[in-house]
Amino acid sequence: MSSLSAGPVLHEGKSKRVHAAVDAAGTVDPSYVVLYHKDDATAFDGAKHSVFQSKGAINCAMNLHLTTLLEGTGIRTHLVRRLSDVELLCRQVEIVPVEVVVRNIVAGSCCRRFGREEGEILSEPMVEFFLKDDALHDPPISDVHCLLFGWAEQWELEFFRAAAIQVNATLSHFWSEIGMDLVDFKIEFGRTPDGALLLADEISPDGCRLWEKGTRRKFDKDVFRRDLGDLSETYKELYRRVFGAELGA
Repeated sequence: MSSLSAGPVLHEGKSKRVHAAVDAAGTVDPSYVVLYHKDDATAFDGAKHSVFQSKGAINCAMNLHLTTLLEGTGIRTHLVRRLSDVELLCRQVEIVPVEVVVRNIVAGSCCRRFGREEGEILSEPMVEFFLKDDALHDPPISDVHCLLFGWAEQWELEFFRAAAIQVNATLSHFWSEIGMDLVDFKIEFGRTPDGALLLADEISPDGCRLWEKGTRRKFDKDVFRRDLGDLSETYKELYRRVFGAELGA
């Protein structure tokens, strides 16, 4: 593999940009993309927006660290290597339009949809599917929707559930070791040209809820959603807890 860097923007999301991967001559390598982590934070389908210093670098470092951790347990991912403080080289995949959410503790939309109290501990992890569609506000979906509308095949849904439980076990243990409860998280998968499924997108504080054990202090994007403090300072503290050093040290 030749040296690759970020080329033209292929897609821009709320917290990341996906770039084509180009070689030194500017030729696009269709097998790879560059994932650029932005400093932007959004909530409520983009209605609330702000920019936080170092957020992109923190999420990139977390994404790299946690994705590498998961690969060590046998979860195949799209990660190839780090290119810069905010860029990761990844395999090109077709993102499956099914977001997989795992819940260990009731929070967020689960409270609203089912009238449950935030903080209720579930007897076992709950795995839910949501349609990846901002215009429709990512509605919850069932196996029937996925199959009849062609979003995923039955074997893929079974794979999503099994992989999600495995990811949950690994990440719950990781966060627990540094005094955090993993409340819930979202993951996405992508199809390779030969039909294999890889964990894709990102694993970072933007896509999960983390509560400090005992105090339930929030260390995730709910700090921004609910105006609970400075998200940048919260993420920097989380970085220190994970890596034992200041960002950039």
